[in-house]
Amino acid sequence: MLPALTPASDLASRRPGAALRAQLDGAGTGALVRAATGALRRHKDGDPRRTALAGERRSGAELKRLTRHGWRVLHSVPLPDGTELGHLLIGPGGVFAVYTEHHPQARVRIEDGTLRTDDDAPRPYALDGRPGAAAARTVLETHCSFPVPVETVLVFVGVAGLEVVVTPPGVRVLRDRQVSALAPLTGVLTPTQVEKVYDVARNREAWAGG
Repeated sequence: MLPALTPASDLASRRPGAALRAQLDGAGTGALVRAATGALRRHKDGDPRRTALAGERRSGAELKRLTRHGWRVLHSVPLPDGTELGHLLIGPGGVFAVYTEHHPQARVRIEDGTLRTDDDAPRPYALDGRPGAAAARTVLETHCSFPVPVETVLVFVGVAGLEVVVTPPGVRVLRDRQVSALAPLTGVLTPTQVEKVYDVARNREAWAGG
């Protein structure tokens, strides 16, 4: 049994990009922020954390629209390994670990394990193998009496174009304006199961124990 929720342990109040906000406010450092910003260091923005935070806010806003369709969403979920999952989406279509990539006005192409923006040289980029989905499934199934499959969703924010040659099983790649395509998904969790998973996921103590 998990301890009862308190204002301090309830993740429902966390906003998108909490670790980035803390870092920009001078209140946070370390692996959490490095993991959130590492993919964006290539940009020439004066502070890539601001670019990352803008992307998290945009993804968060799009995910919030799904709540009218019976979905639940959490932001900035602290994982057991000390990193942070940008967003966790829970609904009748299942559970999704959501990551944000922000490449303002760039044309992005993903193929053969690489990502290319505009005319830049391709760089290594893996669509699958993200630790957040596996960690989330472990945590949620520890406290639920039913299977909780977790897929990965990569949301590319602000891009001028996105081309993905092959998408591995269990991974969805979307532009920010395509997030609404998740709304009609059903058949994975019942309404009761959605609420159970959400009650577990919003409790910080569930994640602290791994």
